[in-house]
Amino acid sequence: MWKAPASKATARLTALAASLPASVPFVGPETQERARGAAFRARLGANESVFGPSPRAVAAMAEAAAGAWMYGDPEAWELRTAIAAHHGVAPANVTVGEGIDGLLGCLVRLMVAPGDAVVTSLGAYPTFDYHVAGFGGVRHAAPYRDDAEDPQALLALARRTGARLVYLANPDNPMGSWRSAAEVQTLVAGLPEGAVLCLDEAYADFAPAGVVPPLDMAEPRVIRMRTFSKAHGLAGARVGYALGEAGLIAAFDRVRNHFGVNRIGQAGAIAALADAGWLGHVRAEVAAAKARIGAIAAAAGLMALPSATNFVAIDCGRDGDFARAVLRGLVERGVFARMPFVAPQDRCIRVSAGRPADLDVLAEVLPQALAAARLSAG
Repeated sequence: MWKAPASKATARLTALAASLPASVPFVGPETQERARGAAFRARLGANESVFGPSPRAVAAMAEAAAGAWMYGDPEAWELRTAIAAHHGVAPANVTVGEGIDGLLGCLVRLMVAPGDAVVTSLGAYPTFDYHVAGFGGVRHAAPYRDDAEDPQALLALARRTGARLVYLANPDNPMGSWRSAAEVQTLVAGLPEGAVLCLDEAYADFAPAGVVPPLDMAEPRVIRMRTFSKAHGLAGARVGYALGEAGLIAAFDRVRNHFGVNRIGQAGAIAALADAGWLGHVRAEVAAAKARIGAIAAAAGLMALPSATNFVAIDCGRDGDFARAVLRGLVERGVFARMPFVAPQDRCIRVSAGRPADLDVLAEVLPQALAAARLSAG
């Protein structure tokens, strides 16, 4: 007869999984609200579009909700076809996933074996590093230059390490900075044999002219990541897509979660993509909000950095400890914001574009948070 063991054994994780910290790249605002026992007055930390999705997308998702008993199309054919038409490429050049985060996990799984070198920027989007660690890759990081990712340094590091995968966000998160399309194209052209550039273009809808390189779906050395989470206001629906050479795109079918993008999200993304008027409206709202954030920062004696995204990095004028104190002061006063993790960029806090009422709250509490931080710093 089977007998239960005298003591409960722990789950038998792989050695790699057991070596990883039980953490997530970002602490969500909901977690912080539970900890502080109150809701935030202004949610300005996750670079969501507080201006919301297109009304057409809302209507499409409401209609699709009645059919939620059905799985979403595992090929996302209608959505992929719409994306392809939007960009003037073939559906074979498009794959969709659970936001860029999900696509990054698939890409790393496809290209990075334990011990393989991967190149990124020190302080860049941490979810990429999370996936690299999760699949046993070895991260090599180049520092920022002038508060922007440095394509030349990334290229030099890729050549030195023989990296299989290089990551660059353009425009950049967390600084809002950008590099020219020409600089990106030079990086791609110089990659070592067999390497691929993952070009994260989550904020491409806000980028000025000359930043986004032309699409070339015959180029096997680059894969472009886009999302419906930012300008299209569908962060909660979790829909992203990748554009690339057909062979690399087809490889995603080997590892992706085929039912990962739900039916409601697919319907919303199709409708959002078709509503160019709403996208223009959001861009205008974001531009106005960024201008006001800059004015609020200036009134408090701080400097807002130029931004090609839907957020603004505000230089607090001292070191990371001081900026963290300012951030704590904002959170304590009901403003959800975030900040870069690595010096010297951690001298800044990062504030997402908000509605006028959200920014009224920021204007009220930022001077208070600064005063408290200065008092504690002495």
